Amino acid sequence: MAISALYDRLISNSSVAMDILSISIMLIAGFLMTRITKRLKLPNVTAYIVAGILIGPFALNLIPKSFVDGTDFLPDIALAFIAFGTGEFFRFETLKKNGAKVFVITLFEALIATLFVFVLCFFLFGLSLPFSLVLASLAAATAPASTMMTIRQTHAKGEFVDTLLQVVALDDMVGLVAYSVAISVATAAMSGRDIDVASSLIPFFINIGVLALGAFFGFLTYVFMKTRHSTDNRLIIAIAMLFSFCGICAVLETSPLLGCMAMGTVYINMTEDDKLFKQLNYFSPPILMLFFVRSGVSFDLGALFDKGSVGRIPLIYVGVGYFVVRILGKYVGAYSGSHIVGASDKVKKYLGLALIPQAGVAIGLAELGARTLGGDIGRALMTIILASSVLYELIGPAAAKAALYLSGSYGEEDREQKDDDAPNDIDVKIYIASGYDNVEERLYTEGAEEYYESQGASGDKTKKSAKSKKKAQNKNGKASDKKNKGGRKSGSKKKKRK
Repeated sequence: MAISALYDRLISNSSVAMDILSISIMLIAGFLMTRITKRLKLPNVTAYIVAGILIGPFALNLIPKSFVDGTDFLPDIALAFIAFGTGEFFRFETLKKNGAKVFVITLFEALIATLFVFVLCFFLFGLSLPFSLVLASLAAATAPASTMMTIRQTHAKGEFVDTLLQVVALDDMVGLVAYSVAISVATAAMSGRDIDVASSLIPFFINIGVLALGAFFGFLTYVFMKTRHSTDNRLIIAIAMLFSFCGICAVLETSPLLGCMAMGTVYINMTEDDKLFKQLNYFSPPILMLFFVRSGVSFDLGALFDKGSVGRIPLIYVGVGYFVVRILGKYVGAYSGSHIVGASDKVKKYLGLALIPQAGVAIGLAELGARTLGGDIGRALMTIILASSVLYELIGPAAAKAALYLSGSYGEEDREQKDDDAPNDIDVKIYIASGYDNVEERLYTEGAEEYYESQGASGDKTKKSAKSKKKAQNKNGKASDKKNKGGRKSGSKKKKRK
């Protein structure tokens, strides 16, 4: 194309110019695409992936392959920010209430979805073992942002919402462990080594070590933050700790996701300092946008119709099968886990509907998997995850709203009531002015925080009301005493006058 030829001529003499212009084009394209998806009420993740496809090799071809290859660290950094923010919701007080039940439900909904996808790919489609294992492990991950957006808009409350919030927080942790085991077995199978139970469990123990190391980094962050620092220095310390941890994980060739979750969990439980998480939410949007747009640039559209890259059938059939079977696995798993722990019928029937969306964590892990496996298998893995993520984000909000309504978490009166918390034009202007236009991706963090705060506040209402009644009684008693004293004094004055 003429545009790409002119662009190639401009940057051919300078790699610095190529890198700077590539970053600016990715940011601008992602932002402009959100102007369209916003009107269609679609998540920003969808906009970023589509923008990447448009500026990638299958359309305008504005981003050189050398730039994409040189920024393969972006998935690690993006996963670090996502995971650290998720750790905020692992508050021990909340997990103590029904943490065991939620953990069982999460195990079932994540692992049954993984099992269903593996059976489909390996036994029914006859695909290679490494590809089937890694793709199946990615089926466990869930994207919580669109679900949380719906909770805020409908003012949904109750047991169903409590369970849903905790499941989506734990879900990615289970998915990471499944991915770590799968990628180890896959690499062993590709290298021709014998696969045994001991070698398959090595990644599990590595992740336990990474979890402990992440907890230690969370403690270090707490130590550094004990001294009063300016807002800028707090942000610098937090980012330095996250980047340091990511670097160590890169040396160990493991994902930073689980360790960064531990960092966030330890920090929030030791400090109750949610301001740091808000600061990172203001800093991370450009990094997350670059990550998703870069994923779209890497999207191999032609691979969907190729035959024989990972098996005997075109990849588009694998993608459609993955899309449908993962939804079925999530629903069956959520129902089975809820039935085992004795959850209510509403949780059993409708929790699976709210676990459909898939985006950030799955795409990040797919990037890591593609980098590890390489070749046709790596490209096919990214192609399926990116294509299905767009579809999941399209139907996810509607499915979540249906689950909340059918579970009785909100009713007709709530639907007809005007939603003051929905991201209207005023909210969007505020976000733009504050430097954060990614409304949907921020809703999970803010919404879950508000929900848990309101739940805690409602639990303290009786105590506060009792205290306020006592104060009111004391005030009334004192006021009546003053009136009586005043009446006595006036009466005595009258007697004296007489």
